[in-house]
Amino acid sequence: MKVFVTNKKKLIIALCLLITISAAVIGFIYLENTQTMKNSGGLPIYGVQTDKKQIAISFDAAWGNEDTEDLINILKKYNVKATFFLVGQWVDNYPNSVKALAAAGHSIQNHSNTHPHLTEIGIDRAKEEITACNEKIQKLIGESPTLIRPPYGDYNKDVVSMIENINMYPIQWSVDSLDWMDISADEIYKNVVPKIKSGSIVLFHNAAKHTPEALPQIIEALQAQGYEFVLIKDLIYKDNYRIDANGIQILI
Repeated sequence: MKVFVTNKKKLIIALCLLITISAAVIGFIYLENTQTMKNSGGLPIYGVQTDKKQIAISFDAAWGNEDTEDLINILKKYNVKATFFLVGQWVDNYPNSVKALAAAGHSIQNHSNTHPHLTEIGIDRAKEEITACNEKIQKLIGESPTLIRPPYGDYNKDVVSMIENINMYPIQWSVDSLDWMDISADEIYKNVVPKIKSGSIVLFHNAAKHTPEALPQIIEALQAQGYEFVLIKDLIYKDNYRIDANGIQILI
């Protein structure tokens, strides 16, 4: 009888150890996958490594609204969908334009509520900036952003971690048109077209002086090269990826 009890105790202990080890392994795998999904390198997404000839163009909207309707018409002409990162105050000022962009099939995403440097205001306030903008967009078009472009492209590891912890993806760009500098349409073209490759994310602004003039030439040139324009949310990987030192998302 003593031998049976002893063996029974050993069996129970062994089962408990097995359960503990299994739970630890599962937890490690989950944590590893979560960190991979959430970009544990502390970098935002600048672009994507892909064999598909796909690129994404984006527009930041923080102040003016003079060209938004023209941009909608140009993009419609070429059957191109774009991603628009909107500041919450811009949403307040131009709700009809937000609705028009969404109705045209463009992706409406977050560019903070008041356009501050997120690295300079503390994580709690930075989170409030993002959630406030999300709420405004959600209320207006019925869909909450999943992407955030930090104002001025300014971030650090704490900002990136906070963004990931609220289940959003921090987005930068790999090709900068520099249109905000009021350069000519030809200069904007030269800043974009020669630098494009599969997986590029291009930065424009909705109120830049010569962007509506440059955009048709850029789209025509890239479509002639066989590039497909997609939304950033459809270009990026949602999980099972890593970010290299240049901010390029790589599927693993």
